[in-house]
Amino acid sequence: MSRARADEEEYWHSSKFRAFTFDDEDDELSQLKESKRAVNSLRDIVDDDDDDLEKASWSGEPVGSISWSVKETASSSSSSSLEGRDTSLQKGSSSYAALPKQVSSYSLSSLFKGRNRLPSLPSLSDAFSDTGVKNYAPELRRPKAEYKDYSNDWSPRDTVRRMQRGKVCSLERFRSLQDKLVLLDEAVARHDGNVITAVLIFLKRTLRREVLFRELEVRQVALCHLIHFLKETGEQKLLLDLLRFLDRTEEVALSQYREHLNIQDVEKKREFLKGCIGLPFSAEDISHIQDHYTLLERQIIIEANDRHLEMAGQSELFRKYPRKASILNMPLVTTLFYSCFYHYTEAEGTFSSPTNLKKTFKIPDKQYVLTALAARAKLRAWEDVDALLTTKNWLGYTKKKAPIGFHRVVEILQRNSAPVQVLQEYVRLVEDVETRLNLATKYKCHDVVIDTYRDLKDRIQLMAYKCKVERGSAEEEKINSLLNNMQIRWKN
Repeated sequence: MSRARADEEEYWHSSKFRAFTFDDEDDELSQLKESKRAVNSLRDIVDDDDDDLEKASWSGEPVGSISWSVKETASSSSSSSLEGRDTSLQKGSSSYAALPKQVSSYSLSSLFKGRNRLPSLPSLSDAFSDTGVKNYAPELRRPKAEYKDYSNDWSPRDTVRRMQRGKVCSLERFRSLQDKLVLLDEAVARHDGNVITAVLIFLKRTLRREVLFRELEVRQVALCHLIHFLKETGEQKLLLDLLRFLDRTEEVALSQYREHLNIQDVEKKREFLKGCIGLPFSAEDISHIQDHYTLLERQIIIEANDRHLEMAGQSELFRKYPRKASILNMPLVTTLFYSCFYHYTEAEGTFSSPTNLKKTFKIPDKQYVLTALAARAKLRAWEDVDALLTTKNWLGYTKKKAPIGFHRVVEILQRNSAPVQVLQEYVRLVEDVETRLNLATKYKCHDVVIDTYRDLKDRIQLMAYKCKVERGSAEEEKINSLLNNMQIRWKN
């Protein structure tokens, strides 16, 4: 009898499925806790949204299918009877009641994620743990169509469509030249600049330059995109090679000339511009390159002389109006203003003379008068302003002439705080009567307003303007004298 009992105990302890005993409760509990910690660590590694894991129950049926839903309903209806059996199992001291085998509703993904597919039935590890039962809602599978997002088996047309929608897809699968060109043609046909640029970057990286240039030569849309991309990214060497391949000599010259923007040293920039003069520019462009080189050469000479005068303190103008910035690399109009401000009275033979700059660079009269007027008015040199606007004809007669219009002359003088006497002189020269009255009224040139109303023989407007001048002033006396003059035939 004892031998049979020993054989029975050996059978149970050597079997794959061990029976429940209270003797090894501590060992079983420790193993369960250790297993739970391993599963929790796996849950941090496994992505919750990993669609590559097929969700299936222990019976082999996919989770979410019709049969799985039916068994889920059946297992939930029998959960109450299972809870009653668990209660009786905990109350028993020495008797063991085996639970009937139920169809498990745990998926493979939920086993590694620590999630329970049946909220009412706790897992075995949770039953022996110290924490409470964790309930999770059943996961819903994604549509099968979305699993194709992770596939690389896409045609060029489908790839371009996905790129238009902003989805990430690899272009490395397009290995042959024919596939790459079909992909580029599909991108061009879609008229999406971002997709075209992305495909061109891929082709630039995977094709030789000769092959890429040859194929782009017959695809003008893609070619324009690549040229613009190379200009934006500053890939100057590849851009020049492409333009030379296309035999666009003028664009090659302009691209090389554009490199002067990256040169900071003025001496090196001057030498670089000197070398650009021999490039194959058009007739119009070559004159601009020549002017740029000449202007920079003048600026270097003027800057060196003025810096010496400023440091030595020999010029009163530099002491009274110190320079705020260097003249190097400044535009032509700025250089002309600088020259009119500091070197206005110099002879025409010097490099810093305004008239020399005007003659060398063929500056129009309107631009010269506007710049010189602003410079001399800033210095409040009203005599120079008068001489600038005075011309002499071949008979020796002088007259005031303003290519920019006397209304603009008045505005520039007023911005530089010109006295009323100076303003009145040029307000009178405005031809349009309405503009003249507006300017005279705005800048309080009373004599101009009174004389204009007198010439118009407008008694009512003159009487109305009398209320705007100070009482007892010379302007009021002048208005009264005109109103009492019987020789003037007023219109009203």
